[in-house]
Amino acid sequence: MKRIALLLSIALVGALALTGCAAKTDKPAASTSGDKIKIGAALCQTGIQAPLDEPALRGAQLAVDVLNAKGGILGKQVELINMDGKSDPVTVGNVAKQEIQQGAVAIIAPSDFDFGGPASREAQTAGLVGISPCASSPLYGSAALGDKQFTMSMWNTTMGAATAEYAYKQGWKSTYVITDDFIDYTKSLSKYFIIRFKELGGNVLFEDTYTQGQGDVSAQVARIKALKTKPDFIYISSYMPDLALMIRTLRESGIDVPVVGGDSYDDPGLFEALGTKYGNNIIFDTHGFLSDAANPAYGEFAAAYEKKFGTPPDAVWVMPGYDAVMVLAQAMEKAGSTDGAAMAKAMETTTFDLLTGTLKWSDAASGHEPNKAAAMVQLKDGKPEFIGWVTPDKIPAP
Repeated sequence: MKRIALLLSIALVGALALTGCAAKTDKPAASTSGDKIKIGAALCQTGIQAPLDEPALRGAQLAVDVLNAKGGILGKQVELINMDGKSDPVTVGNVAKQEIQQGAVAIIAPSDFDFGGPASREAQTAGLVGISPCASSPLYGSAALGDKQFTMSMWNTTMGAATAEYAYKQGWKSTYVITDDFIDYTKSLSKYFIIRFKELGGNVLFEDTYTQGQGDVSAQVARIKALKTKPDFIYISSYMPDLALMIRTLRESGIDVPVVGGDSYDDPGLFEALGTKYGNNIIFDTHGFLSDAANPAYGEFAAAYEKKFGTPPDAVWVMPGYDAVMVLAQAMEKAGSTDGAAMAKAMETTTFDLLTGTLKWSDAASGHEPNKAAAMVQLKDGKPEFIGWVTPDKIPAP
């Protein structure tokens, strides 16, 4: 992968089988003193971020149970402290600060740069590792947040390029792009998709915008229908709840070309809202898939999950939540302590084999860029089907 330009603005194996140009801090690093190792989480249980963070929390809770059943971390039991970030950046930052004061030695931040960044900044100030299960903005890394901050997600550079290459290889050479302009995730995802699609020779007929909460896609539909040339597919970078409305409106208006997007499509709420009538010809890339087809270790994970929660896993986001805890556990074991600098170094020098695939970070000087494949998925009759793991031939520079 390319080195990141300056930005302004596990281990399932060990568990289930067991089973820098950064801000300086004068605060002492956390230690392993006490009876437990505490991991803080500012995952949002309410608000617009909850569909991603609430399942991730369940995955993290399962990981803690698995670890504790096998002796914990560094011989100590693990305690997960989660306080609702309420899908509010200020609350997320305050929650992380409180958890650090309660003795947390690492922080799990929400799965988005706008919502998760404040938690990672608090972790960095305290000299702790912060990690987001699924924040995909290239801003989520060491350049913007500090040398102890990571995301487990492939960046939007990878996510956008993967779908661009997939679409082009299907023979789809023209597209109409609709970008939800509410948060960095949706804006940067479209940006890197467009860059890669144009590099391949694809034709972007029009770049349109939408704002989450608008609740009306009639203008976009009218512009698509007014095109002299019909697009081979439509790329929509948005998220729930409006994503379902957008796709349904397109289909109801007679626009039946494929719809392509990113990981925000991986939402049971979207599948249910589209159903068998509208849930077809939709392709997206995401972090994994809930079946042995994506990872042979899934069955064992799913059995443990169902034993704890009484139901099979219902959203892909449970897996990166689980993986986040396992990454932190392996980093602590490798470092031999909960010291943030030592953990960050361990994370930079380890290749992690996870439920959500193989992950290797670059060093802090290169932004902690995550080297990771994307899972390509299609909807058929409202049900997701796994296409395969995809690594782009070329990834745009962030």
